[in-house]
Amino acid sequence: MRMLDVQNIQDLAMGAAVLGTGGGGDPYIGMLMAVQAVREYGPIQLCTLDEIADDSLVVSSAMMGAPTVIVEKLPKGDEAIQAFNALQSYFGLRIDYTMPIEAGGLNSTTPLTVAARLHIPVVDCDGMGRAFPEIPMVTHTLYGISATPFAIADERGNSAILNTIDNHWTETFARTLTVDMGSTAHIACYAAGGKRLKEAAVPGSLSYAEQIGRTIRETQAAHADVVEAVREVTHGFLIFRGKVADVQRRTVAGFARGEAVLAGSDAHANRQMRIQFQNEHLVAQLDDQIVVSVPDLIAILDAEKGEPITTEGLRYGYRVVVLGIPCHAKWRTPEGLKLVGPRYFGYDIDYVPVEQRYAAMQHN
Repeated sequence: MRMLDVQNIQDLAMGAAVLGTGGGGDPYIGMLMAVQAVREYGPIQLCTLDEIADDSLVVSSAMMGAPTVIVEKLPKGDEAIQAFNALQSYFGLRIDYTMPIEAGGLNSTTPLTVAARLHIPVVDCDGMGRAFPEIPMVTHTLYGISATPFAIADERGNSAILNTIDNHWTETFARTLTVDMGSTAHIACYAAGGKRLKEAAVPGSLSYAEQIGRTIRETQAAHADVVEAVREVTHGFLIFRGKVADVQRRTVAGFARGEAVLAGSDAHANRQMRIQFQNEHLVAQLDDQIVVSVPDLIAILDAEKGEPITTEGLRYGYRVVVLGIPCHAKWRTPEGLKLVGPRYFGYDIDYVPVEQRYAAMQHN
């Protein structure tokens, strides 16, 4: 167990935006909320999976909805607490720990705010090792852990508890509620005992995000190559360098959907990359060749600062670098690919690990 201070949180938020692959919500907003909570309520305890008891109760806290909406509809600040308390009242007992459901953007720091305000520790793990757009897309689903009872709350004070027959139905009903709540809401879900969580979760996610953010900060201070430093710490591959030529974005059914078109420069001059997204980047295509697809990570970084750019932050003319980063091994199983592979999102392609696609790209 260790305590998280303001610098830890700032580093974590920056790194989480890399792992968020464009989604997960604006990390800056989440960071400000978590920092404010720490200053008001004290530092946050971060525990490893090994440190929690097998019979402890752990509940995820997160934001749900379209990241594009958060830019204009900022959280009031207590929605996540409201959802968490609603679930705690439903159980009729105190929840021991909270955790992020995904290692991306705002949703990596939302549990920190909950942990600080409710004086409970946060567990250093998540259910993705990255960010995904839908409720069932977590390793918990692979291990039979239910998303329900599922609490959802908005900034007006509305809240609801869902009980569904499976995690896909949770997505259906929760998405409808989220749209009715203004396309963003806060949730508490995936309650699990410590023993099951140790098997199902992706361990060390928050520390990993913090390491990435710290690498960006320290490399910038040393005036060194930040992009290369991020590539090294994530074991990723530089798949494209260029500038944003076009961005098509729309908010549909509680998701930010669209496509970014990048015009190449340097080694990628006269080439074009298209990146399609549903909150998170799903597929990167170089000319007519797929070079990265879900569940591997597609991260767009500022070419100079090496800082991640979210889908709602992409603008015409930005000079960027695109990294392809290997996903957690649990997603490369047949069960994982059925849940989050390219075919689930409607792409008529088979998943090929990014390291294999990169090797093939180098020979073309």
